[in-house]
Amino acid sequence: MTELRLLAHSEADTDRLGRELAERADSVLAGAGLVVGLSGTLGAGKTRFVQAIAEAWGYDREQVVSPTFVLCHEYHGGRQSLYHLDAYRIRDDDEFLELGVEEMFAANAWVIIEWAERVRDCLPSDRLEIDIQVRDDDSRGFVFRAT
Repeated sequence: MTELRLLAHSEADTDRLGRELAERADSVLAGAGLVVGLSGTLGAGKTRFVQAIAEAWGYDREQVVSPTFVLCHEYHGGRQSLYHLDAYRIRDDDEFLELGVEEMFAANAWVIIEWAERVRDCLPSDRLEIDIQVRDDDSRGFVFRAT
């Protein structure tokens, strides 16, 4: 499996990576949907990364918040529809599937799942996995893998 490793030294770098992913993928995918699995420890910057993606599509980043307690936020009306899910509190695969994720995966939208490692068996085989690693110097290592 091919992977791309990038380093973010600041929150501004994390924002730049999110915006670049949104813009480049948008031109390659021509508006088609994509499933993105985000992994990383608490405070790694998963939600910030999603905010940058949403902002690149014309959404107000302040309106993009962690879905930890509601499990899913939907954003429509920008250049790309976005489903933002958080699997941190999901008990099992059945609970995740009950959210209607299969319909989300089939939609012409991006589906971004934080804590994706908790529901990996439910995700489509064709997806982008992004692991955000907090480094000793407080920078962030981003590992991108297309499956």
